Amino acid sequence: MTAEGFLEGRRLQMARGVLLQCIMGGYPPARFYGSDDSDLALVPDPAQIHRLPWSKPPRALAICDADELTGDSSNLSTRGQLKAVIARYAALGLAPVVATELEFFVFAPNPDPTRPFQPPVGLDGRREDGHSAFSVSSNNGLRPFFSEVYECMAALGLPRDTFMHEMGVSQFEINLLHGDPLLLADQTLLFKHLLKEVALKHGLTVVCMAKPLAHTPGSSMHIHQSIVEIGTGRNVFSDESGEPTATFRHFIAGQQAGMADFTALFAPNVNSYQRLCHPFASPNNACWSHDNRAAGLRIPASSPVARRVENRLPGADANPYLAIAASLAAGLYGIVNRLEPSEAIQGEFEVPDNLSLPCTLHAALERLTRSQLAKELFGEEFIEGYVASKTLELTSFLDEITPWERRVLAAQA
Repeated sequence: MTAEGFLEGRRLQMARGVLLQCIMGGYPPARFYGSDDSDLALVPDPAQIHRLPWSKPPRALAICDADELTGDSSNLSTRGQLKAVIARYAALGLAPVVATELEFFVFAPNPDPTRPFQPPVGLDGRREDGHSAFSVSSNNGLRPFFSEVYECMAALGLPRDTFMHEMGVSQFEINLLHGDPLLLADQTLLFKHLLKEVALKHGLTVVCMAKPLAHTPGSSMHIHQSIVEIGTGRNVFSDESGEPTATFRHFIAGQQAGMADFTALFAPNVNSYQRLCHPFASPNNACWSHDNRAAGLRIPASSPVARRVENRLPGADANPYLAIAASLAAGLYGIVNRLEPSEAIQGEFEVPDNLSLPCTLHAALERLTRSQLAKELFGEEFIEGYVASKTLELTSFLDEITPWERRVLAAQA
């Protein structure tokens, strides 16, 4: 839209079905978004209008709510779903607080998708080979790229906490500062957009797939969650003596009750399960633990005022609005219904059957389709539309024969 049109308040409308457009560009049957495929209004959030500092000529980006023409939020909008979850907390005098940890890979350009990704050529003329985890070295030659990333983050008002080289080859992680869930979802979306755009300027490719490289750790989007009392700001997970509260237990239990049903919301793509089937630091379970990274729900070591629950299931490919909404909705369900969690696990452990999670997109979509809890918390229209869109993507994947099948199976009798 032109700047003039935007400043005049001209309404931007979009077909309702676009909210269910799959990643290949197609759509599920019209019955999932209304046979008329009528318009939605895109209503910009005044706090989320940003001039893009990397763009020449100058451009701006406005994060919008997708509203029905009646003024109600569209049930198909993931941002709208997150706002609805936050409102349910507010009705109880509570406000959730979250932070996201986003992992990503920085690669050389990859014009041939049949070829594996490669790290960029470093300052010594060689490609990183996996010995740089948690290193402070700048041998990889990415200092100019990250310098512009930091400058653009500051220009967009994206405060960062810590940044590090992660376990994978040319893999990095950034932790965004904790705050309002809607703000953090917006910031995570902006950060991923910023990364990809700045990378292109520097002749690089940023990849937020859950598992872009074989034999290498995948990329997560861990969600740290706590709840404060509106007015006082008191963390309701800790009592006056600093001990964990019943609310804390109920929140964990709600997370456990929803994790299997909501796996397809946290792990939305075929590739997501490549990360989860190699579970080191990518736990595919609904167990909880004090500071054990093998558990799907980890309680990081912290002071009582910072007591929180880390959901380690979502990948970097997850929709931040939907992943945060699903995690918080499950926790609130546990609080409202006073659910009790399983026993905490420590050290080496085997996952009980009732705390295991779907391990393929097909199984996760089947579980989501049958979930009355998901339909109760997000509405039948959203869940059925989401499953329909993701089923198109799964079908497209299954329509292709992979190099592994040709290499390994072609010679079989």
